[in-house]
Parts: sequence; structure tokens; C-alpha cells
Amino acid sequence: PLIKSAYPLSEEFLDAYYSSLSYSVVVVQPLRYFSFFFCLAVDFANCGRGQLKFESGSTSDFRIDASGVVYAARDLELTGPASLTVQVNDIATKRQWTTQVKVSPALKPPTTPEVPPAKSQDLTEIMFPSRNADSQLKRMKRDWVIPPINVAENSRGPFPQELVRIRSDHDKNRSLRYSVTGPGADQPPTGIFIIDPISGELSVNKPLDREHIPNFHLRAHAVDLNGNQVENPIDIIINVIDMNDNRPEFTHQIWNGSVPEGSKPGTFVMTVTSVDKDDPKTFNGMLRYKILSQNPESPSSNMFTINNKTGGIITVAAGLDREKVSQYTLIIQATDMEGNPMYGLSNTATAVIKVTDINDNPPEFTAETFFGSVPENRVNVIVANLTVTDKDQPNTLAWNAVYKITGGDPTGSFSVPTDPTTNEGLVTVVKPIDYETSRTYVLTVEARNEVPLARGIHSPRQSTATVSIQVIDVNESPYFQPDPKLIKLEEGMLPESTLTTFTAQDPDRFMQQSIRYSKLADPANWLRIDPNTGRITTVAVLDRESPFVKNSLYNATFMASDNGEPPATGTGTLQIYLLDINDNAPKVFPQEAEICEKPEPNAVNITAVDGDLNPNAGPFAFELAHRPTDVRRNWTITRISGDYAQLRLKIGYLESGIYDLPIIITDSGNLPMSNTSYLRIKVCQCDPHGDCTDQQHIMAAGLGTGAIISILLCIIILLILVLMFVVWMKRRDKERQAKQLLIDPEDDVRDNILKYDEEGGGEEDQDYDLSQLQQPDTLEHDTIKPVGIRRMDERPLHPEPQYPMRSAAPHPGDIGDFINEGLKAADNDPTAPPYDSLLVFDYEGSGSTAGSLSSLNSSSSGGDQDYDYLNDWGPRFRKLADMYGGSDD
Repeated sequence: PLIKSAYPLSEEFLDAYYSSLSYSVVVVQPLRYFSFFFCLAVDFANCGRGQLKFESGSTSDFRIDASGVVYAARDLELTGPASLTVQVNDIATKRQWTTQVKVSPALKPPTTPEVPPAKSQDLTEIMFPSRNADSQLKRMKRDWVIPPINVAENSRGPFPQELVRIRSDHDKNRSLRYSVTGPGADQPPTGIFIIDPISGELSVNKPLDREHIPNFHLRAHAVDLNGNQVENPIDIIINVIDMNDNRPEFTHQIWNGSVPEGSKPGTFVMTVTSVDKDDPKTFNGMLRYKILSQNPESPSSNMFTINNKTGGIITVAAGLDREKVSQYTLIIQATDMEGNPMYGLSNTATAVIKVTDINDNPPEFTAETFFGSVPENRVNVIVANLTVTDKDQPNTLAWNAVYKITGGDPTGSFSVPTDPTTNEGLVTVVKPIDYETSRTYVLTVEARNEVPLARGIHSPRQSTATVSIQVIDVNESPYFQPDPKLIKLEEGMLPESTLTTFTAQDPDRFMQQSIRYSKLADPANWLRIDPNTGRITTVAVLDRESPFVKNSLYNATFMASDNGEPPATGTGTLQIYLLDINDNAPKVFPQEAEICEKPEPNAVNITAVDGDLNPNAGPFAFELAHRPTDVRRNWTITRISGDYAQLRLKIGYLESGIYDLPIIITDSGNLPMSNTSYLRIKVCQCDPHGDCTDQQHIMAAGLGTGAIISILLCIIILLILVLMFVVWMKRRDKERQAKQLLIDPEDDVRDNILKYDEEGGGEEDQDYDLSQLQQPDTLEHDTIKPVGIRRMDERPLHPEPQYPMRSAAPHPGDIGDFINEGLKAADNDPTAPPYDSLLVFDYEGSGSTAGSLSSLNSSSSGGDQDYDYLNDWGPRFRKLADMYGGSDD
């Protein structure tokens, strides 16, 4: 019902008005379950109502949703009129209105062929609001409210299917044209809604899908034939009524959950969810959950239940035991139509529920008593393996066992760690066990888990076991008591003196064994031990000042051996503390000193060293010897303290040199010991600071044997190096003379001699007589070798070729002719090898064309000759030109 009024209406009037309304509906039978047959619309625009909520009465035949759509709650066929009470609640103001809806069955159609009724008479008309004469909208306080048009989705037609007729009251005077705009009409998706431009009938052209587009917003227009707008556009809302055309879909096909074993009924496990594309505000989208099956059905077939609205799964029965059933598989069904099994659509999913472990099973020993054995004095040895069983999940805190010794081990000699792989308890010896003290151990061991047992679970008797351990006797080493053994003796004891008896004990009281003794370490070889009794005697004099004695303590090690199987040995140390006696005379220190030959400064401080200890050492008495007599005449000694004295020159001057002064030093022993030791004094010249100015500070007579040997070795090495150098130089000169047949170019005054570096032939070519290079006329005829050329590599079978003798008279070309003759002979020598080699010239000429140079040293001939021409001979003669040429200077 629609109300329009130009004046405000009171709420009391509206309440009374709407409460007095009633509806009459005619339906076509039979009515199918959840089929939509009419929509109840109430307009409260005039009174500014808020959101409304529709509720149906107590009848079970019909249902109404929140939007006012009435459905059939079941399949039914009316035999007469039925009544439905509808209550409307205003959520904002909490006001309520009630109306009655009368539902009447339609008459059965006649048996004659149907004549479709005139559509124009059956369709609902929507009128444009009235306008004034000048086609201007009349200003009103309240405008028209067009109720939405409801169209069911998935309609089978026939299409086009008329929905409503749009009219304007101006069509009485003139012809109008109607049109609609908006999505579904002239906008995508186009062609869904069409309108007859003349009659104004709005039709749907195809089935609608609410899940795609739930509603359409169109605008209706009315224009004249000239296209002029005669009415303001009106909004038309078309709601697509949902149909149950979508099954519920689980968000996951397999759901995984867990629940601890032993959980009480009502413990939450997990939640499964599904979605339905249908309208959740209608029965089409109202889902209900159900458990179809449970596997396994132990200990009950209904261990779990599910909230049919939320999908939450909880436990409903006690008895969850992981050790019996570790996993349950549930088949969950979701059905729309509020779970109606006949008309609702359904789907299924699988819920896998794992039963998690708790510590409800304590570890239990597999035996009441375990046995083991261990040799005495052994540690870190596994004696026995304790095995347990635990029904909880392996390798978890509820399964891992922890062992504790609760009795039988007062000294803490055992421990029981856990093997992480097998979960066994490893009884281990951690302290040495003595067979002579205890031969058997009986341990009480308790097994627990790393986490406490669950509430209400108590440890059984099988969680405690006893371990019997047998100790095996072994041959133990003898030991000295005490070790080390300290004795105090005065040094200087004579050989064959008895010191003490050092014996060892055998810990094996239950074995009949004998012990023998031997010496293991005696650094100074002073002692001897009796092998049977252990009596220790001396074999040498004990000397506290021996280098083997440290801090007056001498250590010797002895060994004791038994005759067991196998034999065992033990060692002990004897410490001898040697008491000092006055058996060492004092000596002067330092043994060398320097002093100035003049009186000032002429003093030096000295002290004494004594191998003994106080009171057998200092204070000391110092005195100069009486012999020789010049000692006391030249020197004087003055005592400064008990340990120091000052030595100074007694005379004003003493010649530089080295003096040995005898000094008598006496210690303070009970029987004092004196000793005359020599102080070597170097008397030297001193600078103003009192330091010797001699370059050699080390006295020659004071050099030790090692220093003298080192100096001699250095001298010998230097002599050898010098000799090797001389030999090398001579050999080098010899090689140079053998290689150079001619004089060196630097010594050739004619500056025309060539030097041949390539000699060839090896070292054998150097075997020639240098005397043959001398003038032949200066030699004896019987010693002159036949003139010719000798090769070291020539064949011995061929005779040596003979060459004509040269004239002995020197001439300027003598050397050149000799070389040419040698080359010619070498070229004609049939025995010459096919390579160049050194040619040995036995004869080089009888004289030199250069003449004697002795005139260069003659002052008589130098003045008669002009030597300036030497400057023109080159740089080699420039020095001679400077010496003999020019002026007398």
C-alpha cells in the first residue's frame, strides 16, 4: 500500500493505518517447496522509517525473508483459503506492525483451450508523477516511491516476459513514446530488458543470474512524438530473486586437525567452512553441516560432533588413545536450504584428525634385574645396558627415558646416561672401583621421561629395576708410601753410608706376591737400592754444590715390581735435602779489573763468591798476601762491609801493565776456610773521567783458550784465501800470455798490432815453451828447437813439416813476415784439422824493430830531440808528448 499526502501524518495514524491493512493473494497450485509466489512491500517513507524486519507467524506452510518475499515452506496444495500473519519490526524505533495475508487457491482452468488474458489488463502499472499544465514539475514535499520489481533468476520463460507497464497520464491527450536506460537496457549488458515504446510494457528478454548481477537500476523516460520530455525520468529497481542453483563448496577438500589424546568431551578440534554462491539471506544460502561417517569407529562411532551452523568440530566422547587409534577420518557434509535433505543441495569434504601424544605411558624395564661386570680401576666403561619399553610416540619428550640411580652407589662411582638412538640406559663407571674394598655393587635405577606424566598417571613398579655389578680383581701396581719421600742429610756423606729404606706396598691383598726394587733415575749416580729390602745406600760423596742439586734438593726415582700375571710396576721419588757444610773456599770476584796508573782515581771494589750457604759464606775477610813483597808495598785493601772490600794503589804512580794480585779471603764458617785467589789488574792511563784510554782494553795475557783458537783459525783462513788469490792471479797471467801472441794493443807504440781473441783448440794448445819467443841469437844452438809450427792435435804418424830459416837480422817487417809464413804453413799443412785452432809459434824473430825505450829515461838524449810530433799519434802517445815535449817545465 502506498500513501501520498501533502501534509505530514502522525505516527499514531500511520500505525493504525498499516495495522488495519490486509492482503489477498491467489496462488496457482500445487505450491512447490521454496517457490516464490508474492512479495510484500510496505512504504514508510512518509514517516521516515529505518530498516525493517519481516517475520512470519507460527504457521509451518509459509516463510518470509528479511526483504518481504514469501516462500512455500514445503510442497502443499491448498484445499481452501489459508491465513498468514506477518509482523514488521522497525529495528531503529523498536515499533511493530502486524498484518494478515489471505492465500486463496486459484480456480482450476476450464477444459476448453486456454485463451491468454490480455496482458494490458494483468500488468501492474507504474504512473509518472502528475505535472501541471505548463509541463513543469510541481514542487512537492514528498516524491513518489516506486517499489522494486522482483524477478526470479533462471526463469524458463517464455521470453520476452512482461514485468510492468509504465504510463503517463498525458497519454490521454497525445501520443507518447516510452523508453528505459541503464545497465541491462542500453548499457552493458544490453538487451536484457526491453520496453514497448507505445504501450510502455517493460519485459525481460532472457534468464537472469543473481550470482552474476543481483539487481538492475533502470530509468524510465516518456517523450512526445517530437522527442520532447513530458515527464521527469523515474527510477526502476529490478531485484533478481535468488533460486537454489548453487551447491555449497568447501574451501578445502581435505581438512587437517589434531586433538591431544585423553581430551575431555567438548574439546575443540577444528573448524571446517564452505561457501554457497546463493543469497546467504535466503534459505538457498543457509548452510548446515553434518558428519556422515567416522573411521575407525573406535572406541565409539560418535567420537566427534560438528556445529551445524559454524562447522566447528568438538569431541563428544572420552577415550581418545593415540596408542590405540592415532588418526580419525571424518566425512563432513554441507547442505543448503538449512540442511533440508530433500530439497537442499549438498557437498562433502574430508576431515583428518590426528590424535597427538601425551605422556600417559611411563617407561617400563624389560627385566627386574640386570647384570654386569667390570675390572677394578677401570673408568668410562659400560657395565650393563638397561632396556625399557614406552608406548608413547618414539623420539618425543614423552618417550625419551631418563635414568637415575636411587640406591646402592654411595660414592657416586656409576652414572646411567641414555643412548639417544635406542633409549637404553648405559650403566657406566665414572670413578675407579677397588676390588679390595667392594667386590659387588647392587644399584637401584629408576626410569622416567623427560616430561612429567600426565595428570592421574602414576609410575608402575616396572619403572624401577636393580643392577648387579661384579668387580673383577686385577693385578695392581705397587705404590710407594709416602711418595715423594723427603729425608734431610748433611752433604759430604761418605760412600757406603745407609740413607733410608724406601719400600712399596702391594694393593692386591688377596694375591700372594713379592716385590723387587730397582733404580730408575739417579742423575749423579750417588745411590744404590737393595732389590729385596729397599734399603738405600750411597756409592759416592753427596755434594750440595753439584749441578744435579737444585735448591739443595736432590731427586732420585726408584721402581717397584711385583711377580703377578702380568707383572705390575710402580715408581716412587726419594727427595734428599742436603744440609750445607763449609766445604768450599771463597774466591775473589770479579777476577779482572782496571785502575789508573796515577793516584786518582785509583780504587776498585771487589767481593767474594762462595759455593756454600750462610753462615758458611759471608761475611768475608780480605787480606793481601805477603809474597811477593811489592804487593803490599804498591797496593792496599780496605774492608767496606761484610761482603765488599776496596783495592787501591798505595803509591803515587805505577807503570802501565797487567798485575796479578794475590788476595787471601776467609769465610765465616764454624771452621773457617781461607783461599788465596788472584785478581788481575790492568794499570793504564785514564782520561778525566777515570776511563782507560788504551785502545786495547782486553789484556793479551787474559785471553782464554777459546779466544786464542778462534784468532788462529781466522788467521789461517785469511792465509788460505790470500794463497788462493795469488795462485788464481798467476794462472790468469799464464792464460793471458798464452792467448796473446802479440803484445797488447795498448802497449804497442806502433798502434798496428791486432789482438786475436779466438784461440780454439782447447787448453792443450797452451803447452808451449815461452822461452822460444826470445831472440834466437841469445840462445844456445843445441837448445833451439827446429823452426816450425807445432800443433797439439796433429797426427803423430806424419813427420813435422820443416820450414826455411828466417834471417836473424831484425827489420821493420819481421813480425809481419813471420805471421804470413805461419799462415802459409798452416794452409799447406795436410794434418790440420777442419777447424781453427791455436797455432804455437816456436820462433818469433830475432829482434824488435822498435828499438830500446831506455832512452826515454835519459835526460841527455831528451833535450836533443823534439817530441812534439807525438801529439799527432793519437791519445795513446799524448802522455809521452806531455812528458818530453814542450817547455822545460
